[in-house]
Amino acid sequence: MEAIVDAAGTEAVAFGCMDEWALAYADADPDGVRLPYAGIDTIDDVLNKSRLYATCEALDVPYPETHRLCGGDDPVDEAALDAAADALGFPLVVKPARKREFEEAFGTNVTTVEDREAFEETVAAADAANVEVMAQKRVDVATGRDHSLASYVPPSGVDDALAVVGNAAVRYPLQFGTSCLVETTEEPAISERALAVLDEAGYHGISEAEFVYDREREEFLLLDVNTRPWKWISLPVVAGANLPMAAYAAVTDAEYESTGTEPARWVYLRDYLSLLADGALADRLEHADWRRLVSGTFEAGAGSGRRLTTGAYRPSDPAPTAKLLETEFVDREYYCSC
Repeated sequence: MEAIVDAAGTEAVAFGCMDEWALAYADADPDGVRLPYAGIDTIDDVLNKSRLYATCEALDVPYPETHRLCGGDDPVDEAALDAAADALGFPLVVKPARKREFEEAFGTNVTTVEDREAFEETVAAADAANVEVMAQKRVDVATGRDHSLASYVPPSGVDDALAVVGNAAVRYPLQFGTSCLVETTEEPAISERALAVLDEAGYHGISEAEFVYDREREEFLLLDVNTRPWKWISLPVVAGANLPMAAYAAVTDAEYESTGTEPARWVYLRDYLSLLADGALADRLEHADWRRLVSGTFEAGAGSGRRLTTGAYRPSDPAPTAKLLETEFVDREYYCSC
C-alpha cells in the first residue's frame, strides 16, 4: 500500500474488499493511507463472531442459538461440546469466530456436520489449526426474506448514520446462494437492531448487517456484519445513499450529503438469467425494467418506478461484462469486485 501511495504521489483512501483486508489495513496502519472506518480493536469486535454474538446477547438482539466451544488460544471445552450436541441436535453448523482463519483450514467459512463423530472431528481439526469455533443451530430460513442494513456510520455516531434496508429477494442457488436480486424496503426492526449493535461496538464506517428470518422463531436473526464493500453495494448508491462516497468525504476534503432515498432494485444478470432459464423462478422484473437494461438507460435513472442498477453490467463500462463473458465458457473463474 505504501508503494502504491509513493507511485501515485498522493495519499489514498483504502476500502478493503474482504473482511480480512479491512482488518489488515487497520492493523498495519500504512503511511499515506487514510482509513474511512474504525480502528483495529473496534473492527475486530464486529468481525469476531464470538464477540459480535456476545454484544447481541447483551442488547437482546436475536441471533441463532450458539454454543461457544473455545478453541483458538484456549483448549476446546469438552463440556461445551457435549452441551452443544445435546441442545442443538444434528445436523448443526460449526462456525468460526474469525472467518478467514477457518476458510484457510477448511476451504469454506462455515460447515454443517451431520453427526457426533463429524462434529468432534471438525472441532478437533479447528483446534489443531488454532481456530476458535462455535456450534450453531441450523436456522429454518424463510426463502426470500433475508434482509440487511447497508449503512455508513460517521465518527459522530449512529444518530447521523446514512442507511437503507435491502431485501435479498432472490438468491442463486435459491435457498442458500449469493444475492442476485435485492430490493430496498422498509423494515424498522432491522435498522434498530443493526444500529444498536454498531453503536455498542463503537464502530464507524460502512457495513452490511445481515439478517435471516427464522420461520420457527418467527423473527429476524442477526447472522453477520461485513465491514467492507459487498456485492450489491451499488443498490444504496442508486437509491440515493452513496455510502462509499460518504465514508470517503469523511477523511478527505470532499463533500457529500444525501438528499434522500428512493426505492431501488439491484440485479446480477448472470445468476438471475440462469434461474429463469432453469425454470426455477418466475420473472420479478417488469417489461420496462428489461427495456432499460437492454438500452442502458437504467444508468441515467431513466424510466418510472424503482431505480435500477446491476452487478458487473454497465454499457458505459464494458470491461467487467466482457471479462465475465470471456471466463463464462472456459476453464477459468470470474471474481467479482467484492
